[in-house]
Amino acid sequence: MQEEELKAFFTRDRLAALLGIELESVGSGKATARVTLSDKHLNGVDIAHGGTLFTLADFAFAAASNSHGTVAVGINATISYLKPSRAGETLTAEAVEIGRSHRLATYEVRVRNQTGDLVALFQGTVYRKQERLADIAP
Repeated sequence: MQEEELKAFFTRDRLAALLGIELESVGSGKATARVTLSDKHLNGVDIAHGGTLFTLADFAFAAASNSHGTVAVGINATISYLKPSRAGETLTAEAVEIGRSHRLATYEVRVRNQTGDLVALFQGTVYRKQERLADIAP
């Protein structure tokens, strides 16, 4: 699938849309997603909710892992929160493929703020199914 087809496919992600997360780019084994934080993204102490950061990183992870056109589903993911973020900040998640076999692939996602500070570090593994994205795309 080409980048525009992949971007169109990922508009189906309703949670990312609800949170205002946008897929900036997607290519072979990599993807970049972005969100600008507002009050709806914050926790009770007025910093970015861990779930917001995880969802941003997970969305980039999903796009990168499905970029080969084969359906890939997460089987493991971890995240480390390194620096707090607040409303008004723009966060960018860059996912990069670390390794890929016939059935498994591993990705690292770095989440940075608009000044380039590392906010979170995510690592995830997917199971690569036999289905093709094109077979389930609308």
